[in-house]
Amino acid sequence: MSKAYEEFKTYLDRAMALKTAMILFEWDNETLAPKEAGELTSNVIGTLSGEYFQAITNDRMKALVKELQAEQGLDEVQAANVREVADELEQLDCIPRNEYEDNARLVAKSTAVWSRAKKDNDFDSFAPTLKKVIEYQKKFAGYRAKDGQKLYDVMLDTYEKGFNMENLDRFFGILKEELVPFLKQVTESKKKIDDGFLTGDYPEEKQEKLGRFLAGYVGFDFDKGVMAVSAHPFTTNLHNKDVRITTHYTDRVDSSLFSVIHEAGHGIYELGIRDDLTLTPVGQGASMGMHESQSRFFENIIGRSPAFWAPIYGKVQEMFPDQMGNVDLDQFVEAVNKVEPGLIRTEADELTYSLHVLIRYEIEKQLIEEDLDVEKLPQLWADKYEEYLGVRPENPAQGVLQDIHWSQGSFGYFPSYALGSAFGAQLYYHMKQEMDFEGLLEQGKVDVIREYLRENIHQYGKLKDSRTILKDVTGEDFDPKYYVRYLKEKYGKLYEVEA
Repeated sequence: MSKAYEEFKTYLDRAMALKTAMILFEWDNETLAPKEAGELTSNVIGTLSGEYFQAITNDRMKALVKELQAEQGLDEVQAANVREVADELEQLDCIPRNEYEDNARLVAKSTAVWSRAKKDNDFDSFAPTLKKVIEYQKKFAGYRAKDGQKLYDVMLDTYEKGFNMENLDRFFGILKEELVPFLKQVTESKKKIDDGFLTGDYPEEKQEKLGRFLAGYVGFDFDKGVMAVSAHPFTTNLHNKDVRITTHYTDRVDSSLFSVIHEAGHGIYELGIRDDLTLTPVGQGASMGMHESQSRFFENIIGRSPAFWAPIYGKVQEMFPDQMGNVDLDQFVEAVNKVEPGLIRTEADELTYSLHVLIRYEIEKQLIEEDLDVEKLPQLWADKYEEYLGVRPENPAQGVLQDIHWSQGSFGYFPSYALGSAFGAQLYYHMKQEMDFEGLLEQGKVDVIREYLRENIHQYGKLKDSRTILKDVTGEDFDPKYYVRYLKEKYGKLYEVEA
């Protein structure tokens, strides 16, 4: 290790320690912190953010990055860390420190304001805060934009490099062309699926027991991870020995059940990152799209398949004998795959899911590129849901207030959900050629599939980007045809319609 890299590493270690502390506060804010903690805690987060900002953007760090970019003897991990810090420098150095700190405080407060607004069904109480969040995001994107680059493209690049509005318009255009008419076929099918038994008296303590069992079954290690409750299920990690997931509980058991499997998929990704990468800028998922590919792979491609439930459904029946004792495996699997256009993205079936994402993508473009008035959001949201899905929210909690992302300033994040689903489908068809995928699940050997993903994706962290991973694993660049194929094959068979 060169002397320059050794010195660089001392600055980097400080920056990562500060970032880890902020993550811990943010986790606590969403899970265990008392209601009145938000105001003062946000000030602490703002101060820590300023210290992180300084650790990355100080003059000595800039000089070291410049020196190391020209150095020839760096190994792959060292070069990747220098690359990531250089990218972070480019993102941060153009922003005045006081504005960076103010935004961190604002976001810390904003999530609490959103949470109360959602609970109270009161968009008006959130709108002024949301306006401020959007103003900051647009201002920061303006600082970062290269000549001619649109603000929303800057934001999209934060979450998935190489997928700007032009790429995403093409991607979502394919989904609309292929899936909207197919969805009509499915909803008009004579096949009717009963899922009424999924709603009822499902005590939270039993849901938690089932969730912990399923998380462990798919490979989430509770010696290195924890599960808590939050308004909006999420995953965060301090490092690969401390990964945290959350869920929520309703009177519909599959809501928590599949949110746990989804978040466990995120957690398994973080747990699988190599020890020499963790607590460095490279020690996280390749992108939000690739992260979502893993969570949705576990939730849907694995978790909603008959083969997955074959060895364990009896245990579910034992936990809930009154509710599921007389429901056979086929009935259960059909129920958890039922297609029914609805209002809530996180509760959506696979077939309609990307239309929920499309709505958010189109609204974000209007907010950022067309200066859409925030006050018009509830109406626009409701109109788009009626247009695309044939349903209309009765209140803001069912509509524009359902997601936490905008309160966090995460504009450009939503498309990664649809991209992740498409990445996962492409990986699935390749893996079916490499192994007896369904046979392994029927034998309870989820670990074989998980280890394949760890070996080919998880361990690398950000050493590779999403498209490189797809090319290295499948031999092809990203191709949305696999996602369309997966959905049409699965739901054509389930609903007995011609795909």
